[in-house]
Amino acid sequence: MGMQQKKEKEKDPSSFSYQFPDGDRRLAFSRQPSFLYPSPSPSPSPSPSPNPLMQRSHSFTRSDSKDSTPILLMLAALRAVANGSRPIKRLALMISLNVAYSMIELLIGLFTARVGLVSDAFHLTFGCGILTFSLFTMGISRRKPDETYTYGYKRLEVLAAFTNALFLLFLSFSLAVEALHAFMQDESEHKHYLIVSAVTNLLVNLLGVWFFRSYARVNIVYWKPEDMNYHSVCLHVLADSIRSAGLILASWFLTLGVENAEVLCLGIVSVAVFMLVLPLFKATGSILLQIAPSNIHPSAFNKCSRQIAGLEEVLEVSQARFWELVPGYSIGSISVQVKNGVNEDPILQHVNGLYNDLGIQDLTVQIDYR
Repeated sequence: MGMQQKKEKEKDPSSFSYQFPDGDRRLAFSRQPSFLYPSPSPSPSPSPSPNPLMQRSHSFTRSDSKDSTPILLMLAALRAVANGSRPIKRLALMISLNVAYSMIELLIGLFTARVGLVSDAFHLTFGCGILTFSLFTMGISRRKPDETYTYGYKRLEVLAAFTNALFLLFLSFSLAVEALHAFMQDESEHKHYLIVSAVTNLLVNLLGVWFFRSYARVNIVYWKPEDMNYHSVCLHVLADSIRSAGLILASWFLTLGVENAEVLCLGIVSVAVFMLVLPLFKATGSILLQIAPSNIHPSAFNKCSRQIAGLEEVLEVSQARFWELVPGYSIGSISVQVKNGVNEDPILQHVNGLYNDLGIQDLTVQIDYR
């Protein structure tokens, strides 16, 4: 009986002991809630709290939750694709066309013993896998936050864009290696049969460029996570189009008797793809590494810290950390040590106002008395 009462006490969030040090207070400021599910055990309060900005709650994750299992996530993504927006349906059409074409190319390459066709078919299949992941994230990122993913699934869009950028950088490197191999071995002639494959692939990818043409900008400003994902899809089909155009141009130059035409064309394509993808790779990698928001200059954070430290009641400002969860949503936390007995409300309002003006939507302030 004693063990059962102990287990029930452990499961009760109200009986959880936080064991904060004396004088420790943590207050959170947010322009929008980070998760939107009801409290598991609401308890009526006899009187309103004198400080509504402060809340202490014990959040927990249920191990038996079935809302985030891979099968249900896949079903949710398929439903989102079926009922999704125009870009989602267009991407699904693009993937279907590329898969059908890569399968036909693979079969022709196997029956005719053409290694180049088989290699190109595998390249297209791998690219379709990357685009499928982008499509999956477009559907699943619409899910609301839950007990497991309290910030939601929006960052999956950033991860998909980073994966696309990484694949395209690898494509750029492989094209450079292929150009070097053609220069050393002089094996350009045996690839003339790829001209039909390159033309067909170019037509399919130009359709994708037309679908996502509004994101075909070099210096794009990412206001939302889906902007990154759509831009990565556009760069993916654009890079494949440039690659196919390079092969067609190389074959035409070879018929004109131009020496090292394939080396020249593939080298130019390799550099062009690298220059197009590098900004996206830097932007997505920065968010995944949780560096400070790129739209806020570091001197602005230092200025805010100096203004807070200049208050008469403040003794020290430390552990100031700021990062972007996704484009357009910045998070921060800061620790402020104040004198014993002072009223912390004006200090909290001042700190919150300073960082909200900078664009920090979700700020957590820890007050320590000393």
